[in-house]
Amino acid sequence: MSRFRRGGMTGSRDGFRDQRDKEPAVPQGLIKTARKSGQLNLSGRGLSEVPASVWRINLDTPEEAHTNVQFDASDRWWEQTDLLKLYLSSNKLQSLPDDLRLLPALVVLDVRLPLSGLIQAPYAVRKNAHPFFLSHNKLKSLPPELAQLQNLKSLLVQHNQLEEIPDVLGQLSALEELDLSSNSLRNISGCLGGLTHLSRLNLSSNKLKSLPAEISCLKSLRQLDCTSNLLEDVPTSLAGMASLEQLYLRQNKLTFLPELPNCKLLKELHVGNNQINTLGPQHLSHLSCLGILELRDNKLKSLPDEIALLKGLERLDLTNNDLSCLPNSLANLPNLKSLQLEGNPLRGIRRDLLSKGTQEILKYLRGRIQDPKSEQGEAPAVTAMTMPSDALVNTHAIGTLKTLDYSDKQALAIPDAVFNAVGSSPITVVNFNKNQLMEVPLRIVELKDSVCDVNLGFNKIPTISLNLCMLQKLTHLDMRNNLLGSLPDELEALTRLQSIILSFNRFKTFPDVLYRIPTLETILIGTNQIGSIDPLQLIKLTKLSTLDLQNNDLLQIPPALGNCENLRSLSLEGNPFRNPRAAILAKGTAAILEYLRSRIPT
Repeated sequence: MSRFRRGGMTGSRDGFRDQRDKEPAVPQGLIKTARKSGQLNLSGRGLSEVPASVWRINLDTPEEAHTNVQFDASDRWWEQTDLLKLYLSSNKLQSLPDDLRLLPALVVLDVRLPLSGLIQAPYAVRKNAHPFFLSHNKLKSLPPELAQLQNLKSLLVQHNQLEEIPDVLGQLSALEELDLSSNSLRNISGCLGGLTHLSRLNLSSNKLKSLPAEISCLKSLRQLDCTSNLLEDVPTSLAGMASLEQLYLRQNKLTFLPELPNCKLLKELHVGNNQINTLGPQHLSHLSCLGILELRDNKLKSLPDEIALLKGLERLDLTNNDLSCLPNSLANLPNLKSLQLEGNPLRGIRRDLLSKGTQEILKYLRGRIQDPKSEQGEAPAVTAMTMPSDALVNTHAIGTLKTLDYSDKQALAIPDAVFNAVGSSPITVVNFNKNQLMEVPLRIVELKDSVCDVNLGFNKIPTISLNLCMLQKLTHLDMRNNLLGSLPDELEALTRLQSIILSFNRFKTFPDVLYRIPTLETILIGTNQIGSIDPLQLIKLTKLSTLDLQNNDLLQIPPALGNCENLRSLSLEGNPFRNPRAAILAKGTAAILEYLRSRIPT
């Protein structure tokens, strides 16, 4: 107790009393709770300045010390916790005083102020501040004192008026996340090359015409977002970023795709809304891990046959280009789930075929891959694979493409001969869609050692049987257009499942088991009757990037869903909720999440 007397506490507070009488009141209950928890949330209180009692929360003797004679375990104010987290967003602050130095233990300082905005960044920054939130303000520069933040891991300064960044930023060697989006930056200093631990860099919505060559020094960078700039090319050094997994170059002025020979871990490449007119083998040959390639709204006239080298490709968006034909080799992409071709002057492919979707297009392209014997005019040999009603097991697909295809037959059951044809071949893809199946085929469990992708869409299956839950290598499951109303808890055993499509079924609640599959990256469950979702459970799905909840019965969208910041695509249209309004939905996922976060109660 002596440390509180030692400073002459009564006298040390005298200089603050007049000011405290004028300052906006901070409930003593909040102060008292903050001493125990180490957190103080003063967001949205209309403060034009922070009361001195907040800065001195760990220095001054609490008022209860002068009134309480006896203390129970919960009232031992001398055992208080230093303030660790201070939230000041949505107030009317224009600057922060040097009294900030009185909180040496602070690790989170949130001063996002969308109402008026900081004009001057706080200079009394802490050496041990970890996340530093300065977004949605009116900052035109950052203070050189930032160099003192040697342990800073996250610096968020998006939605300001920055025209340049200080070179001292390159001294923040511990920084892992840097968000400079939605500013007025015209160039980026090479100082960023010093941020060797940086994993996420957001430069979107600026006025950048080029990137510094030093960006190649960011060896830990996994995500780079340069959307909505003025880039005409990217430095060749970008190819050396070996850890890069996501690259966003949408809405720039690129005329060619960058060559990325060393980006062998790249999973997503987004280059839509540019002026790219050429795509060659050199752009594709090294991207074996690529799962998403977005090339929409460019000027491509053709695709190379080498597109088939992208064995991991799941989504290919070619909307609004100048393609007149497609290479047959597209049919050899074993994992392709979504092929978007609208707005191309394609010839040779019927319009009604294009409207039937990806699998039908790929099936058509497979049919165009001619058997060498057929080219010589020889009739194909009749084999045991020929079955009634002209249903033929494609032995080429089984042996070469590792695909077992018995789709669009309107069959009530999958004939045993189809499974018998597999033999010892390691099947990775099963396509039984567009039949009349009323259950998952029992013999599908025979493929459990190799199958990764199962399509049972457009059938009449009311429940998922346990034999499907035994396919432990399964990464993609398509059950759209069935009669499902629930999922078994045993689905949790699919520890590699990345995407699941459950659209057009009969779900009235969001399946709880999906919350317990942490590998999920895509959940499509639109056009059902789902009435609510649990955002606290969704946040645990840290890899979830695509969530489609269109055309359900959601009466409200919980604001906490805005904290699911890994979502890159969130679809909510066609639900009966009032907020967010259509104007917000039309702005896209980032705007929806930001809106929801702004409505989280404080």
